[in-house]
This record gives sequence, C-alpha cells and structure tokens, in this order.
Amino acid sequence: MNHRLAQLRIGALSAITLLSSVTDVSADTWQSDVWRVLRLQDYNTRVVLLGTLILGIACGVVGTFTLLRRRALIGDAASHATLPGLAIAFMIMAARGGDGKFLPGLLLGATIAGLLGMGTILLIRHTTRLKEDAALGIVLSVYFGFGMALLGVIQKMRTGHAAGLEAFIYGKTASMLAADAWLIAGMAVIVMVACALLFKELALLCFDQEYAAARGYPVRLLDIALMMLITLAVVTGLQAVGLILVIALLIIPPAAARFWTNHLGYMCLIAALIGGISGVIGAGISAMAARLPAGAIIVVVAGVFFFISMIIGPARGMLYRGLHAYSLRRKTGEQHLLRVLHEWQEVTHDTAMPFDEAVKARSWSSAYLRQLIRAADRRGWVRPFTGTWIELTEAGHREAKRVVRNHRLWETYLIHYAQIAPHHVDHNADRIEHVLGAEMVEELERLAGESADRKPMSSPHPLLMPQPGGQGNT
Repeated sequence: MNHRLAQLRIGALSAITLLSSVTDVSADTWQSDVWRVLRLQDYNTRVVLLGTLILGIACGVVGTFTLLRRRALIGDAASHATLPGLAIAFMIMAARGGDGKFLPGLLLGATIAGLLGMGTILLIRHTTRLKEDAALGIVLSVYFGFGMALLGVIQKMRTGHAAGLEAFIYGKTASMLAADAWLIAGMAVIVMVACALLFKELALLCFDQEYAAARGYPVRLLDIALMMLITLAVVTGLQAVGLILVIALLIIPPAAARFWTNHLGYMCLIAALIGGISGVIGAGISAMAARLPAGAIIVVVAGVFFFISMIIGPARGMLYRGLHAYSLRRKTGEQHLLRVLHEWQEVTHDTAMPFDEAVKARSWSSAYLRQLIRAADRRGWVRPFTGTWIELTEAGHREAKRVVRNHRLWETYLIHYAQIAPHHVDHNADRIEHVLGAEMVEELERLAGESADRKPMSSPHPLLMPQPGGQGNT
C-alpha cells in the first residue's frame, strides 16, 4: 500500500511539473508572438496590416457620405451582389485554362456585378412604386442566391474547383499577398481621391438634395457616382473581411465618428481614423491568435470603438447629452424662479415673495422649489432662505431683469412676426428663451425697437402675470 501511494505521489508530481512546463512554454510562446507582431518582424504581418489599414481608411471616408445620405444598407446589397460576379469571373478564367484564382480578374467580376446590382436598385426605385428598402431586399437576396447557385455549379466543374473561392464570403485576411495589398491600396486610393474631389457636391447631396438640384447640380449623376464608390469600397474589402462583414466597415466607423463631431470634414477624418485603427488592431489580434478570423475581429474592434464613442462622444454621446440635458433643466428652473420673483415684485411692489405663492406660481412641489432656492443661493441671486419668504439680491435683480427681458423680447417677436396668439405665446416662448444667444437677443431688440440698457418691457399678455394668492404663468 505504501509503495502504491509513493507511486501515485510521484505520478502526481510529474504531472504537475509537466503542466507547469507546458504553461510556461505557452506563456513564453504567446509573449513571443505578441512581441513579434508589435515589432512587425513577419513580412506577412506587415502586408496584412498595411492592407487592412488602407481598407479601413477608405471605408470610413466613403461610408460617411453613405450614412449621411441615409443609405447605409446599400453597401450590404452591393456586397452581396458581388458574389455572382466572383463566380462568373472564376468560371471564365477556369474555362480559358487558368485556375480561376487570379485576384484582379475576380475583383473585376465582383465590381461589374456590384455595379449591376446598384443599377438594378436605381432602376427599381425610379421606375416602380416600390420603396428603396424593398429594392435593397430584392437585389440582395436575388444576387446572393444566384451567386450561391453558381458556386454549386463550380463545385462540379472539371476544369476548376471552388476551394478558396468561398473565402471571399467570410474574408481571408491571413492569406493576403503583397500584390493583393497593393491592389487593395490602389483601389482605396481611387475611392479616397474621388471623395476628396467631389467633397462639396457629395456634402450638398447628403444634406439638401432639393437645394442641390435647384442650384443645377446633377443629383442623379452624383447619386450614381456615390453608388460606384460604395461598390468599389465593397470590392476592396472582399479580400480582407469578406462580402458579409464589409458592410460593417462602411457603417460602424462613420456611425462612431458621428458621436464626436458635427463637422463633415472632421467626421470623415475621425471615421477614417477609427476604420484604419480597427483594421490594424483586428488584424494584429488575429496574427497573435491564429484561430481567430481576422475579418470578424476587425468588425468586433470597430464595434468596441462605436460603443465607446456612443458613451463619451462630445457631440452626441450619451454622457454628454445627459450632462447637457441636466444642465439645461437646472438652468431652466433657476430662470423660472428669477422670473417668478421679478414679476411678483412688478405686480405687488414687494421685494420678498411668500414661499407658498411661489409654489402656486408654477405648480412646483415644495421640495423642488427648495432645490431651486438652494441653487440660486449658491449663485448669490437670493438672500438666505428663512423658510417663509424668498427675496432677490442685487445680483439676482440684475440677472432676473436680463431673463425677463429676453423672455418678453421673444414673446413680442412671436406675437408680431410669427402671428401667434397672445394667450399661447408664453408657452412657446418658454421653450426657446433659455438658449437665446447674444446675437439673437440683439436682433430681437432691433425688431422690438428696444435698447439693451432699458428696463424690461411690459408683458405682451398682462392677464397672465402672477397675482397675489392666485395662479401665475404656466
């Protein structure tokens, strides 16, 4: 028994030692792979990273115009429409004695099929009553189904086989050669140069098609040109991410860039940056973990950038919009309090307003009104609150005068220039008065014939002024 226990202990120790050595080797191997990729020691790694970088940049640029044109999914139809072109090009090259895998020939066939698909969408949209979404669905499904049928035919051909051809559906980044990378780079440069040359025209097409047509711009030709650029970008991405995932590179980087800026030029640059970095990081991760497909990882990395942008983007991000909405609500409440106190003093000539009357003025809750008083007290606009009376300080009077004046200027404009009934004007003015800028106030003063140094004009609807013991403005 003791001898058997000793053998079991020796075996367990040997297994632990072997497992530790394997773990150490795996860790060392992983660190070596990471270091090799970061230093770009492998020629194939450099080729793949260059190809995916340029592809991401090109897709980010052209995808920006596609997104703003509200035709993001048109790239999806274009990508699926390329499959029969790939199959037919393969069959032609194989019938002429080749192996059918010549990349420029395959991409040429994909380009022709993609353009035919875009032409079919335009034909359906302009000659029938069907909407664009129906045209996209028809082209996507019919062309893709035709391509899959052709792949089945190729499998039975004697002169060639479809081995490797189906990789264009899912992408084959790892097998990219230098010639493939240069071909992708050339097509991507064509796309980016075309977008740069047509930047003004495409911007006008995306934001105001009717105005562009009125100015004499060839709107339909510009639309066709944009579709051709989309098709070229899709064909460029077939080698890297495949026809199924290339649509992600056309949509995700521009969508992420939209959270960072409202300027079209900056949006193109940010989308190009996100697309390029996503391509490099995704291809690098795939190089370090051979079992992870590069195309899918590139899309996942782009998705991570999108969610980060959606949260912290300074233009439209969730955090920014939440903080802005909170700030606007707080500003609105404080200005309403100043208006109530100022208008109470106008009507009653009392410098202090009872707390209960302030509650009635806007149907505030007592807790919310106390919150507003504390905020105004921190700004030095009201005197220390006793629990019964609310009174403005000198600084509060000045600010209340400015707020009431802006409100009544806007009311006057709505009554005399927008033809809004006086009994409706207070509610409409209340929506916009809190975001009036200095230039708008000066323009309103000019229209109302008032100067900035005068006291606030009288209310255009005095019946809505707050009365002692009654309801005030809404």
